[in-house]
Amino acid sequence: MTAGTRPGDAGDAAAPLLQLVLASLDDDQAQEVVTIALAGKSSVADHMVIASGRSTRQVAAMAQKLAERIKQHGFGPVRLEGLPAADWVLLDAGDVVVHLFRPEVRSFYNLERMWSLGDPAAASGAGQA
Repeated sequence: MTAGTRPGDAGDAAAPLLQLVLASLDDDQAQEVVTIALAGKSSVADHMVIASGRSTRQVAAMAQKLAERIKQHGFGPVRLEGLPAADWVLLDAGDVVVHLFRPEVRSFYNLERMWSLGDPAAASGAGQA
């Protein structure tokens, strides 16, 4: 997906997975949801989603529910990292990588700035909760 396109545009094979991720995070009341298109920046995934939870308990619950929903919808198993501490949980769903943070940890690492550097259109607040 290139800057300026929206999830679900023709040619974006990851769009259904991205929409599921965004809907799940919205249902679980994730805060400050940001989507970054990685096409042309990384071969690891097509999209990165970054969101915050209010506490380690909420971050862990969002991660577990999201992993279950992705698997139930037929997108395959999800790799989870960081679940025991739940300060920063990474979900690798293939075409979509999701970072869930506690707010303090998110501001410390500031992934949005790192990945959208030089491309202000790459980070989009669409889907913010």
